[in-house]
Amino acid sequence: MKVALIQMNSGSDKGANIAAARELMERAIAEERPDWICLPEVFDFMGGSRADKQAAAEELPGGPAWTMLRDVARQHGVFIHGGSLLERIPGEERVGNTTVVFNRAGDEIARYRKIHMFDITAPNGQQYNESAAMKPGDAVATYDCEGVTVGCSICYDLRFPDLFQALAARGAQMIALPAAFTLQTGKDHWEVLLRARAIETETYVCAAGQTGAHMQGGEPRFTYGHSLVADPWGHVVARASDGVGYVAARIDPARVEHVRAMIPVARHKVKLT
Repeated sequence: MKVALIQMNSGSDKGANIAAARELMERAIAEERPDWICLPEVFDFMGGSRADKQAAAEELPGGPAWTMLRDVARQHGVFIHGGSLLERIPGEERVGNTTVVFNRAGDEIARYRKIHMFDITAPNGQQYNESAAMKPGDAVATYDCEGVTVGCSICYDLRFPDLFQALAARGAQMIALPAAFTLQTGKDHWEVLLRARAIETETYVCAAGQTGAHMQGGEPRFTYGHSLVADPWGHVVARASDGVGYVAARIDPARVEHVRAMIPVARHKVKLT
């Protein structure tokens, strides 16, 4: 199975973001002919105030971002793991940070709302309070991609190995991680965490990131990019360059089975008290 990870620099112009996502996906399709494409976290809208996020969110199914993903999947016969988009939740002031997945026919086959909220203080003192604007999910999600079981995660979920273990326990052979990882944490933690999750679960981890600057609350915020694919042995087998673009790689389910046969960690687990 061939995969393509889209790396974007989304901002607060939703129409421009959707158009950029479509152009990058169609470029990857024309040049690489992937079976599966992953967009980054909140590809449709980054920055702005809480009210701006609520205005940009869309009820699912439907809305311009959701519809574009469905149409590209259907037109080009490709699986699309729609990174995440802002979901309007009826009766809720906060929005969902939500992945939607489409098969080759353009049918929605999975939906996942980010579980872990990014409420942290960065090394430079900059504060992030994702839970003020976004409502966390509470359900683990996997889906079948023509014989490959794919697990869903988003960005800050990467720091919680229990979620990745739960995905592996549900049969995941590949785990998608759309992200908007901060530059400050990304330069030290991004690759090592992705490789660790791949090694622990003996899965491919496919991480599509936002890159560059966007405005948040009147100040610039910087994302790390460096979208990459880590294999079940923890090797980085593909990595995007700096800037907007994409990276492609091949996923081999036999590689997953080979690694799990050599080091059968799932069989060696013990319940600790």
